Amino acid sequence: MRTEPRSQTLPPGPLPTRDHLPADTHGPSPGAPVLDVVVPVYNEENDLGPCVRRLHAHLTRNFPYPFRVTIADNASTDATPAVGAALCEQLPSAAYTRLAQKGRGRALRAVWAASDAPVLAYMDVDLSTDLNALLPLVAPLISGHSDLAIGTRLSPASRVVRGPRREFISRAYNLILRGSLHARFSDAQCGFKAVRRDVAQALLPLVEDTGWFFDTELLVLAERAGLRIHEVPVDWVDDPHSSVNVVKTATDDLKGVWRVGRALASGALPLDRLARPFGDDPRDRQVKGVPGGLARQLVGFCAVGALSTLFYLLLYSLFRTGVAAQAANALALLVSAVANTAANRRLTFGVRGRTRAVRHQAQGLVVFAIGLALTSGSLAALDTADPHHSHGAELAVLIAANLAATVLRFLLLRVWVFSEQRSAAATARPGAAGAPQAQGPETPGTPDTPERLAEPLRPETTVRDTQETLR
Repeated sequence: MRTEPRSQTLPPGPLPTRDHLPADTHGPSPGAPVLDVVVPVYNEENDLGPCVRRLHAHLTRNFPYPFRVTIADNASTDATPAVGAALCEQLPSAAYTRLAQKGRGRALRAVWAASDAPVLAYMDVDLSTDLNALLPLVAPLISGHSDLAIGTRLSPASRVVRGPRREFISRAYNLILRGSLHARFSDAQCGFKAVRRDVAQALLPLVEDTGWFFDTELLVLAERAGLRIHEVPVDWVDDPHSSVNVVKTATDDLKGVWRVGRALASGALPLDRLARPFGDDPRDRQVKGVPGGLARQLVGFCAVGALSTLFYLLLYSLFRTGVAAQAANALALLVSAVANTAANRRLTFGVRGRTRAVRHQAQGLVVFAIGLALTSGSLAALDTADPHHSHGAELAVLIAANLAATVLRFLLLRVWVFSEQRSAAATARPGAAGAPQAQGPETPGTPDTPERLAEPLRPETTVRDTQETLR
């Protein structure tokens, strides 16, 4: 699995508000394209010409904005450089970039980081995906509705022709992503994706993989950061002459899943810095009778609480086989309380990283002590009322006591344990009441300027260099 060290420079703060690109058929600057479609290639001297001409003709005929087709050569050793250079001379909106090292992810990172187009896309050179899906793919990005867009072969509306082996591998891989990384997108491997440039500039420094796992890592990080991913059902026909090593790719992907899962679990990724600004999300709006953020926190807390209660009852039943009821209750409540605080910290109140983690756990233990007193008092009352009660009666009393303790726990977590998180979020969001207002553009060169954070990678060889060599 090919990876590069994650950028030590943190990504910029909140992403800019999504805006619809101007509908004047001009790019962000004179001569700049609105869409840059990257076609990564390695030793594709036979297929490159027909595929790029077909893609270019489709865009010329059907795409209403200026575009560019960029051929990203992954250190090909055949005549691919000569074919790419010839295409650039023949087609007015074609470009060629050659990299000294292999890796599809490396090629996409290099071209996307250096591109001036506000919408970036890529597709496989075999054009297995029907090009009629290209405009629906990029339209949500142009309109400002979504941050990323992917083609999916696993939607009921998709029409796919491929063998059972690839079908099984694809579905199994995406099932692994759902189970291990809780991914909600349906197809991570379809070679048909697009992203807004401002989003790419924020995410690329966090993506380590330079090979086939690049797509999956980008999507997982975007989803965890709360960005919107649009899916387009595609018509897709498998290329029987594909040179992809399925077994090696699958192995590298599994290694990538483990690496990304570990980074997410440890809080090593500053994904909270990639949120959209206050007001860009309709859930930021103040609705009469609905306190901001309370509904989402209640849903998350209830889900965590339900799982914690089941975990607690399982532990209690396990400990009860060896110790008395009070000891089993204390041990089960202690273990489940630590897990509950960690889960609520991350899922309910959105706290990532290790900052104040020990303090939060200590405060959580105080809440645990209150819950312990409540449940222990309930058990003592049961013993007093019926010294010969059954195990089922114990569980019933504990369930009732835990429900009361759960309500108290939520209130204490919200107003005491994580209160500083809520107040910090309210004041840090631009436009929120009491939030500091922007003081104008920062001085270029300072550590937090987007120009520095999004410094593009420079391709090793440009088409001009290649043409000079060919002459």
